[in-house]
Amino acid sequence: MFYFLYGTDTDKAREKASEMLASLRKKKPDAELFRLDAESWHEARLDEFVGGQGLFERKFIVFANRLLENEGAKEAVLKKLSAIRQSENVFIFLENKVDKKALLEITGEAEKIQVFDKTKSARPFNGAGAEKSSFNVFSLADALGERNRKVLWVAYRKAIANDASPEELSGILFWQIKNLMLARQSASAPQAGLNPFVFGKSKRFSKNFSPGELQKLALRLISLYHEAHQGRVDFEIGLERFVLNV
Repeated sequence: MFYFLYGTDTDKAREKASEMLASLRKKKPDAELFRLDAESWHEARLDEFVGGQGLFERKFIVFANRLLENEGAKEAVLKKLSAIRQSENVFIFLENKVDKKALLEITGEAEKIQVFDKTKSARPFNGAGAEKSSFNVFSLADALGERNRKVLWVAYRKAIANDASPEELSGILFWQIKNLMLARQSASAPQAGLNPFVFGKSKRFSKNFSPGELQKLALRLISLYHEAHQGRVDFEIGLERFVLNV
């Protein structure tokens, strides 16, 4: 199991992590608890926890506290995300801030992700009078999978209002389309190379599209990305047109 908790509300995030650890230790009283942090980082220890077991085959519970603040640890963890997910042991990661690229990779592997952000200053978007607040940009992926244009467009406008860049959002949408294509072509999560939870959702969502439609969507996004970076189209406007025509 692979759980990932993060956000600027460190008190709430740490409280939740403590609750999860207490619950796991109650359910698995024989499990050994180990801690990893940025200061005492050693890649060999992570490898041991990913592949090893305790005495008499007891499972490990590994609590990684702000480990990704160490650049070396971050690089190693991102390379081993699939192995962490498939491990016999339980991993709970607690982080403060996570860059968008790393978060995208982690989202594809973690069984559960929770964000704990303090309320941000209010700011309307698109004239709708909505407030700017913490927002999970990955809600776009679900809206696309459900093929709900209205929900997808509202999520897109809210993401833009919360300072998400068109590059980031197009990356998330492309990630979802790729997952739908992989799930459609595969009989199981291991075959697709996806987290079982992600595979299940993607398999279900893929029924909302034909194989040809998914391929066309992927090609349109790639084309839009290049046109925007060549200055031939405004990326934000072009991406909005894309979501309105999913």
